[in-house]
Amino acid sequence: MDKIYSSNIRISCDLLMQKSYSRLLGIVGKPNTGKSTFFSAATLALVEIANYPFTTIKSNHGIGYVKTRCLHNEFKVNDSPKNSLCINNFRLIPVNLIDIAGIVPGAWEGKGLGNKFLDEIRRADALIHVVDISGCTDLEGRTCKPGEHDPIDDVIFLEKEINFWILSLIKKDWPKICRISEIESKDLCSLLEDRLSGLAIKRNHIYQAISSTRLNLKKPTNWTQNDLFDLIDAIRRLSKPLIIVANKIDLPTSKNNLEKLLKLNYIVIPCSCEAELALRRAAEKKLIEYTPGNSDFKVIDKKKLTNNQISALEIIRKEVLIKYKSTGVQEAINKAYFKLLNMITVYPVEDLEHLSDHDGRILPDAYLVPCGTTAKQFAYIIHTELGDNFIYAMDARKKRRMGEDTKLNDNDVISIISAKKRG
Repeated sequence: MDKIYSSNIRISCDLLMQKSYSRLLGIVGKPNTGKSTFFSAATLALVEIANYPFTTIKSNHGIGYVKTRCLHNEFKVNDSPKNSLCINNFRLIPVNLIDIAGIVPGAWEGKGLGNKFLDEIRRADALIHVVDISGCTDLEGRTCKPGEHDPIDDVIFLEKEINFWILSLIKKDWPKICRISEIESKDLCSLLEDRLSGLAIKRNHIYQAISSTRLNLKKPTNWTQNDLFDLIDAIRRLSKPLIIVANKIDLPTSKNNLEKLLKLNYIVIPCSCEAELALRRAAEKKLIEYTPGNSDFKVIDKKKLTNNQISALEIIRKEVLIKYKSTGVQEAINKAYFKLLNMITVYPVEDLEHLSDHDGRILPDAYLVPCGTTAKQFAYIIHTELGDNFIYAMDARKKRRMGEDTKLNDNDVISIISAKKRG
């Protein structure tokens, strides 16, 4: 099996993350739920992992991967990826992950490591909330008896902490904002966007939030405190969409709690971060064949494994992979990008006939871009000059021209024709 993580991929990913279309995925939750284990499993980064609160004092940045079916079989070619990897017919596209310091009640007021948490969450486009589904940790992240704590409380308190934090940023100036909006006829959404710009909250998030709450945009002075809080809650859901990772799913007390979490209005992924970390480390040492997200693995040579290692692997297979079809780590990353952030995959090539770049590499690059991206917008994503000189694009499958306003579809393979290229 090819090694999944290499210095070349990290260099390519560093360049990739400088592009305007990149999205940052924040891993959040209270202390001692498995956040750092999730991060370490997803990135194979060496981070401190321990069963006590505030192990993560400083946020950890790393590169994970989105997994999608590679197109080389469809086009009957042997691909040579440049900015990503192709392993066992899957394309692994690098994405930016951040393990954020644990949050506790009162974080928005600065309790615990609240200030660190909020400073990092500002830049996140979507959140993975790692929850101890076994109920073995209380609201502060301290160890308690299995099943003693209700993990639903963790979801509720995280929502409130972020809501109160956003509210604190506008509440002091709220009367002034209302007055400017009503007396000077300034756009309320623009005023709020200016106030919340540091949180990666956009005007369209605010418009959609006001629309969903059915508040009178022209009369904010008539809004109650509950109205304002409902608006903040809607803005949070739109600007910081969240997926729940139900971690420690292999523990006895987890099943009933999972059923309760599944009733919430969130995507919930059953997960065992420890199992994923064990499998990826075993694969890196070439003890097993395992592709992240798969429902099984293959032992390469039993003679290289101890009896304890063989037993541990079989427990992972029986208690996690057979029951839940995966460990949940890769599934969570995929759903965060494809469902929460609504991204699609696009392959740019220069030579349409051979599906190659100017160096002859076949299907070299796979880009994650927002759904709705047009052909010309994609040209700008690749290079400003390509966008400036855009004439049209060509669809590799249908061999048809795509105008500048043509919206791209998932797994499109396109060649961009520019004035400079034509000349």
